[in-house]
Amino acid sequence: MAGPRSRTRALTSERIIEVATRICDEEDIEVLTIRRLASDLGVGAMTLYSYFRSKEEILDAIADHVMGAFRLPAAEETSPAAVVRDLALAFLEMMREHPSMVRLFSTRVNTTPESMRGAFEAVIGRLREAGFTDGDAVRVYGLIVQYSLGFASYQAPRPWGRPGLPDAEELRRQRRHFYAALPQGGFPNMVELADELTALPSDDQFRFGLECLIEGVLRRVPAGSAGDAASTTS
Repeated sequence: MAGPRSRTRALTSERIIEVATRICDEEDIEVLTIRRLASDLGVGAMTLYSYFRSKEEILDAIADHVMGAFRLPAAEETSPAAVVRDLALAFLEMMREHPSMVRLFSTRVNTTPESMRGAFEAVIGRLREAGFTDGDAVRVYGLIVQYSLGFASYQAPRPWGRPGLPDAEELRRQRRHFYAALPQGGFPNMVELADELTALPSDDQFRFGLECLIEGVLRRVPAGSAGDAASTTS
């Protein structure tokens, strides 16, 4: 629930989306209702309808807000491989900071100038600057978003793979025990590889897949760019 101080802040569209985003990220999209949002803001439910016509409109605004706030990672390395790697990691971080985006990305298309400029236009521009031309930049953008989105959705319900969580190691131990305790006759591979299986939702797995993706991408860029990029991965 919002504290007394936050309730005294002036009500604006931006404030409504800020609180709605917090509810979705910290709890769940299903928890967000007009009544719950109004309660956290300290206003009547009907007041919100003068800003947004429905929950769906609020969800669109959340996606626009988060995508519009996406910031390109610092361009410390500008080779194609380094750019793809940095962008994929940045998208994964955005989706972990805002877990609601995994579902919002999967259920709606955002076309506001803010969202397109932050997580679309600027990203494609960075890819073109790195040497990807014409359709290659668009296709690589798609690969980055789709791979990051898919991994974030896989990792979200498997917290033993998340770095930095205080109970991640204990959860991983429990999962390892679960796999190892399966009937040997029916699951010989899973029993023998119990430890390795617990790493599937880890960031190491994300990076492994990302390097495989980059290796494939580099085969499709112009020879000069591919040569420059390959030197960064050797």
